[in-house]
Order: sequence, then structure tokens, then C-alpha cells
Amino acid sequence: MKSRLQDNQPVLWEELTWEEIAESHRDAGNAVLWPFGATEQHGPHLGTGVDSCIAAAVCNAVSARNRVPVLPVMPVGCSLGHTRKWPGTLSMRPRTMIAMVVEIGEWLHAAGVRRVFIVNAHVTNFAPLRCALEELRFDFPDLQIALINTADISPRVNERFFAEGQDWHANEAETSLMLVLQPSATRENLFSEADDPDRTAALQFAHPVSQTSRNGVTGAPSQASLEKGEELFAWMVADLSERVLAGCAECPPFPPQTQF
Repeated sequence: MKSRLQDNQPVLWEELTWEEIAESHRDAGNAVLWPFGATEQHGPHLGTGVDSCIAAAVCNAVSARNRVPVLPVMPVGCSLGHTRKWPGTLSMRPRTMIAMVVEIGEWLHAAGVRRVFIVNAHVTNFAPLRCALEELRFDFPDLQIALINTADISPRVNERFFAEGQDWHANEAETSLMLVLQPSATRENLFSEADDPDRTAALQFAHPVSQTSRNGVTGAPSQASLEKGEELFAWMVADLSERVLAGCAECPPFPPQTQF
């Protein structure tokens, strides 16, 4: 029987035996991809699993190219800003998310992982993920962690996500991607009436979504199309693959030091 590690498929951590995980370390620079999403309202036209779907799909496609194992997607994130106005959102507190990531990171290090690419598809996961990065980096000086937001994978990807404003949610980019990745979670008959503009440009405070959007959307899902989604997803996979390849070969300018 051919090893799963030889298939032209993503290398999924949960499908590997412990012996195959050890083998994957040798083949992939002791690296893993760790997708982070959310379960939260995405307007009237998209399901609640948008961020998790995008994070997992991008990581799986990159893994199929680079053979870097993919950890199970984290489907619940820090979504407190979506409030309880619209049903469907599930959320952790930031401190809970930090603790969870740190504890799992300890197990990854024990398993031999030395490079972690956190691929985050939900904007407000970033702060707790960055805090967890700081703790893990301090506790394990030989552990390298990259925190990459899917909307910021590269300049061309960033331009697409932010095309309708600096604040965006369930917009053209996310809607187009979902037409490609999970059409069953889209409601195309509602695209045209779901548009809602970015109202945050002149604001000084970070307001919850319930105070900036009438329906949970910020952007123009009416502009979405399958073709736009296919193009954007191809960019995301190609550009993230390059970053992961570079990271797997990267070493810090100076070796880790644990004491004076």
C-alpha cells in the first residue's frame, strides 16, 4: 500500500500515524500548517463557517503542493465583536483562545514540530494569536511561528479583500471564495440585497459589528462571482505556498539563546 505521504493530496495530521508524523517532519522541515477560522454570522447570504472553510481550504491546497502537514482547523475563534444581535455566532474569550493555543503548541513542540504557520481567516483572532505566539516563543526558543492572515498573504490578495473598504466582512472577496469552496453555504438570491457599506473610515473607536452594519455585512457581495473566486483562491494558494517554502528553509540570524 502506498504511503499517504506520497499521495498528491494534502497531508492531514489527523489521518497520520505517529510513525508517519515523524516521517513528515523529515520531509517538511519540522513544519505544520495550522488553520484558524470562526463560526459567526456572515450576513443573510452566507453560512456561519466561512472563515473556517477558507482557512482549511487554503492550507489543504498548500499542503498538497508542499507536503507540509495540516492540523485540524480551529472552527471557533474570538468573535465577540459580532455580539449576540444575529443568531449563529459562537465565540471564545481572548484569554481562552490564548491558553488553548499555548497548550496545543506545547504538544506540537513535544511532537517534534519546530515551525508553525498559523493561517488565520478571521480578523479578530489576530490579537489573541499574537499573544499566544509571544508566550510560545518565550517558552520554546527553538520554535518558530509565523502568523499569517489570509487577507494579507500577499499584496494582490490584500487588494482584493480590502477593495470595498478598510473594514470588510462577508464582502465580495469572501462571497466569491465561498462560491468556489462551499456553494451549499451561499444564498445567491440574496447577494444583491446584502450589500452594506463600510461606515468606519472616520471613526476613532473600534465599534462592534452590530453598531456599524445593518445586516452583518460590510462590503458588496452583489459583485461576487465564481470566476473572481477561482482567481482569488489561486492567488492565495500560490502566494502562501511560496511563503511556506521560504519559511521551511529559514533560520534566525542568530541561534536561540535561553540564558545570559
